[in-house]
Amino acid sequence: MKDVKWDQALRFRLIEIIALWEGRLTTNHLCTAFQIGRQQASRDINSYQSLFETPPLVLDRSIKGYKPTQAFSPKFSQGTASEYLALLHRQKEMVEAFDYFELGHAESEIVSVPNRAISPIIVRSLIQAAREQRRVDIDYISLSTPKVTGRNIVPHTIVNDGFRWHVRAYCEHRKQYRDFVLSRFRNEPDLLDRSDFGRNHDADWNESTVLEIIPNPYLSEAQQQIIAEDYGMKNKSMIIKARNALVKYLVQRLNLCLEESLLKNIPEANHLTVKNQPEAVAHLISS
Repeated sequence: MKDVKWDQALRFRLIEIIALWEGRLTTNHLCTAFQIGRQQASRDINSYQSLFETPPLVLDRSIKGYKPTQAFSPKFSQGTASEYLALLHRQKEMVEAFDYFELGHAESEIVSVPNRAISPIIVRSLIQAAREQRRVDIDYISLSTPKVTGRNIVPHTIVNDGFRWHVRAYCEHRKQYRDFVLSRFRNEPDLLDRSDFGRNHDADWNESTVLEIIPNPYLSEAQQQIIAEDYGMKNKSMIIKARNALVKYLVQRLNLCLEESLLKNIPEANHLTVKNQPEAVAHLISS
């Protein structure tokens, strides 16, 4: 693979990620991502195929695209769920592209955490179901129900909450929209028929709340100013708009303290709070 140029390697990397996790690769994926023509995209796919004794992709006319064979094994990507899901999260950014440059940067270190185990076939099925607004028969396990149980859901969005990945879906058993952690799916989901319970009917997803985030008022003025400068606040205030379904994750990610006693008694451990606390608390209770 040494003869592959870095710009080709980027396109080959995208080919692998899309094929592995979505199960359907088209020339349009490359055209859109790299602003290239369809002929160039076709040449890239053919060039990628030619690197292997047995082509890892096969053209499936029923899906109007390429799908991975059983022998598919990524060479230009890591093959992890976080790699694909992160691509979804920042699809318009090219941060990952710089992996291929030898930049003379200063010494730095990033704390790495283990990737949660997520199967490609599960993500593929959920992506397809969300795209086609179909019901899915899944096997799922949770802390409240530690045994694998079957249920039907209608997924509409893959979400990263800052710590893990889940799918937002309508649960036919609970008769409400809920979040399902991707690493807790078991076995291969079965795609069923279409459903009326798509994204448009998820009120908590489509409605938003505006939170005014402020430094803990029980900190000293000097300490509050430090926190405000940390987050680029103006007049010690920061406005964030979040989907109602995601407010709880925003609270967790920013470690927002909503308990008066904790704010007052141990302010040094609780730097941020929400000025309009009732709105935030309401969505924590309803979630």
